[in-house]
Amino acid sequence: MSITDPIANLLTIIRNGAQAQKEHVDVPSSNLKVQIVKILKDEDFISNYKIIRDNKQNIIRIFLLYKDGKSVITYIKRISKPSLRIYKKYKEVKRVLNGYGISIYSTPKGLLTDRKARELKQGGELICTVW
Repeated sequence: MSITDPIANLLTIIRNGAQAQKEHVDVPSSNLKVQIVKILKDEDFISNYKIIRDNKQNIIRIFLLYKDGKSVITYIKRISKPSLRIYKKYKEVKRVLNGYGISIYSTPKGLLTDRKARELKQGGELICTVW
């Protein structure tokens, strides 16, 4: 079975794992997925991640983060989809929940959070929103 939107699949696996109170979830690896997971780690939405090497595609093991028994990730959603791409100019890049959440943008300078995109004055494709 082929997956038409691997990023949406990554976000769904993280969302479902967090709701089920899993310690970690495993997803097939790609460079873009690793960059997204790295941003989630840097912004303290997950505790850690590890790339497990195998003879095929490799796997990203994502260790979910909980505080007071509740998942740190309460909302994670894919915004731009293969069927409908959403692009924002840097002046249109807004804060998420007054800075409590993040949006991830694909820009000419790589994947950036909304904060970093405003700082560098970079617009791009709005990949997802997390809080």
